[in-house]
Amino acid sequence: MKPYVPTNATQKIFRIILGSFMILAAIGHLTFQREEFQAQVPKGIPFFSEDFIVVASGVVELIFGLAILFWKSNRVYVGIALAIFYVLIFPGNISQYTNGIDAFGLDTDRKRLIRLFFQPVLILWALWSTGALKAMFTKSDK
Repeated sequence: MKPYVPTNATQKIFRIILGSFMILAAIGHLTFQREEFQAQVPKGIPFFSEDFIVVASGVVELIFGLAILFWKSNRVYVGIALAIFYVLIFPGNISQYTNGIDAFGLDTDRKRLIRLFFQPVLILWALWSTGALKAMFTKSDK
């Protein structure tokens, strides 16, 4: 699979938006929304505190945000890695729903349930905007 696939202007715009969201989320993880992000961490994760997980995921989100914006030569791999990251953090969203935890204005079961359906959108957004979808479904010349 090629690490770089040319993308169109629409994909570039959406990639910039996604990268900006990732950087903003990272800042929130590390500062003003730290407690709300802790509410999404599933209970009972061994070895790590909720705060450590929030800070670590904030650092990872910052790296992804910067990489999706600036690491053109490996954009496809960044898109795939970001999609995997979205899959890995999905249990936190499920935990927030199943445990009825209020955070980020999600103060009803209905709002928390609707939020769950946005995770697949983020996964596809990361794959599409980076050209990863095309790279995964295009036959290699090798």
